[in-house]
Amino acid sequence: MKAAFMHELYADIILPVAVRGRFTYAVPAKLASVAAVGVRAMVQFGSKRLYSGIIAGLHDDKPELEKIREIVDISDPVPVVDKTQLSFWRWLADYYMCTEGEIMNAAVPAALFPEGSTLIPPVQRYKPREETFIELTNPFSEKDLNSLLDGLGKAPAQAQVLNTLLSLTAYEEGSDPAAVPKSLLLKESDSTPGAISALEKKGIIRQLSLSVGRLKSYESKAESLRRLSISQDTAFISVKKHFETKDTVLLHGVTSSGKTEIYIHLIEEQMKKGKQVLYMLPEIALTTQIILRLQKHFGSVTGVYHSRFNEQEKVEIWRRVAEKDPSRGYRLILGVRSSIFLPFTDLGLVIVDEEHDGSYKQQDPAPRYHARDSAIVLAGLHGSKTLLGSASPSIESYSNAVAGKYGLVKLTQRYGMINLPHIILANSREAYRKKLMVSHFTPELLNAIDGALGRNEQVMLFRNRRGFSPYIQCSECGWIPVCANCAVNLTYHKNPGRMVCHYCGYTSPIPTRCGNCGSTGLSTRGFGTEKIEDEIKIVFPGARVGRMDQDTTRGKNAFARLIKAFEEHQLDILIGTQMISKGLDFENLTVVGILDADSMLNFPDFRAHERSFQLMEQVSGRAGRRKKQGRVIIQTADPSNRIIRLVLNHDYEGLYKMQAADRQAFGYPPFLRMIKISLKHKDRSLLNTLADKLGDELRSYFGNRMLGPEYPVVSQIQTYYIKTIIIKAGKEKPLSKAKEKIREAITGLEKEKGSGGIRIAVDVDPF
Repeated sequence: MKAAFMHELYADIILPVAVRGRFTYAVPAKLASVAAVGVRAMVQFGSKRLYSGIIAGLHDDKPELEKIREIVDISDPVPVVDKTQLSFWRWLADYYMCTEGEIMNAAVPAALFPEGSTLIPPVQRYKPREETFIELTNPFSEKDLNSLLDGLGKAPAQAQVLNTLLSLTAYEEGSDPAAVPKSLLLKESDSTPGAISALEKKGIIRQLSLSVGRLKSYESKAESLRRLSISQDTAFISVKKHFETKDTVLLHGVTSSGKTEIYIHLIEEQMKKGKQVLYMLPEIALTTQIILRLQKHFGSVTGVYHSRFNEQEKVEIWRRVAEKDPSRGYRLILGVRSSIFLPFTDLGLVIVDEEHDGSYKQQDPAPRYHARDSAIVLAGLHGSKTLLGSASPSIESYSNAVAGKYGLVKLTQRYGMINLPHIILANSREAYRKKLMVSHFTPELLNAIDGALGRNEQVMLFRNRRGFSPYIQCSECGWIPVCANCAVNLTYHKNPGRMVCHYCGYTSPIPTRCGNCGSTGLSTRGFGTEKIEDEIKIVFPGARVGRMDQDTTRGKNAFARLIKAFEEHQLDILIGTQMISKGLDFENLTVVGILDADSMLNFPDFRAHERSFQLMEQVSGRAGRRKKQGRVIIQTADPSNRIIRLVLNHDYEGLYKMQAADRQAFGYPPFLRMIKISLKHKDRSLLNTLADKLGDELRSYFGNRMLGPEYPVVSQIQTYYIKTIIIKAGKEKPLSKAKEKIREAITGLEKEKGSGGIRIAVDVDPF
């Protein structure tokens, strides 16, 4: 009977591997009592490898396999994920055509999953942080304490330590001894470890090691909510009214209209109900300003989650979110796209701020999910609502709002009745022709910067390209240094004096001679943020200049330091890429310069015009957010461009009508859905052969709804050649049927002779 029982219970387990499906293991009798859905289980996968997986289901259906392995161990009977999360993972894997193992890798902190082999025991990767504390050995009476202090008359350092301990713990006779960190006690008593050791030998105090969190806590008296303006209050009431009949509402509010204050009032309502709130932002840079604002209202129950935390810190955040006790857990989470994976227990509201932003889309590796769309599904699984906010919504979201799928609320006035910034178009082509340009700056921009600095105001300059120069070119033969691994030019970085590939990270020294003709006539072409920083310092030598891009914000707190410096007016001019465009709020910023609008508009992408409008509108919105009207100078070689004219008038409605008409005519989202298939191989001819085979198979089903296979703009990355196929799915070929056909075709191709080295990635809704 015992042998039969051992194989009556089976577990379907998700493993952190990119293999489709769940893996079934037998649950041994000794583990049957602790096996549960969501619990971590150690299993053997392959000949020697041990993995920690998650039990996704338990049943008594014996699988039709010759050999069924048993679960090796369940070290912790407490589930790490719940059934709602598992349902969410399954939806993500199905919709975005990836595996649940890839979802698990992205979702759960790796430190929660020890790995090993059958030869080496698994090592726990998460270790609680411990700190030494000091406490009294007994609840001494006042008489006892006086006697002890008298006895320390000839040891003033020890007496000082004891007095400081009593002071820090606010010790009262009869109360239980409280512990204080040893480091704090040493600092406050201005003493040495020797004094503590001496008191310990006398039996007066003792040292103990306690587990402490790695996360900073915010302890302060909560500020009361600000009163909403009339327009904000109208929008607030309208959002709540829409939530009565709609699960998702789009708040379309112009820049500096006070959307964040409306969010805070909605969060307050959810907190009073005991619910959790997820507040999503596209960039880590934004969390610095907004976290301080939210902590002032909601205190220590506010948590932050993003990729800059280390694995140990992520585990502690994970546990704080999963904590059901409101006094100990996080109730408000401020996070970037990966925060949708956190273990919410009672989610009441999801806010997706700057919902149009491309940073919400995960590109590589899988899962290639869109956090905004996934957040709406997550909210639905929790029975909660989603609020999308933007000054320049995505065409998809606005289309859903116009169609009545989402509620639509508009906020058309800036807070405090401040006017929208005045936009000036500076014709850079004419300025170059008339030799009026100073470096890369038009006279209009230089005059605006000069005026702002003279009034002790601040300036922000936007250039959506980092580095010093996009490339170096030989003036004799036109040779350009390219990456050894990718089909892209190397970017010149003056500091640290290297040529860098922005795709694979390859670096090489700056060439002194042409690699083709040997000429020394090499010169830089174009300009990036590093070059702007260099040259603005020459034009305005007295200005304090800072730069915010991927190169200057690699450190964990680099964003915060730069933003704080600009906020406290330690910098006069801030130069940056698109990360400066998003939601930042600076009181003294009055002039914004957009240095090369044309490079964004001419990008080969059906979303180029939408994204250019959004970027320019968002960057413009940083100017004049308080008492003074801001000024925005857009440098362009084509002032008559229709998108630039729309930005000039802050005309989002015009953009939407134009884009909707174009996309309907040419078959692009939101009227058709898109799936991109990328094929990669180190052998170019083999890639061509396999891509053509897959293309022929798919074309027989999709016809002219399939584009390619074609080489993309960047046709080689990290020694892999790339070809892409685009599928457009409409009513006649629904998305679910399209995915089914794509899966079949890819499975068939993977069985072809010579397909061993092919890498295939599928991207659904490749925004």
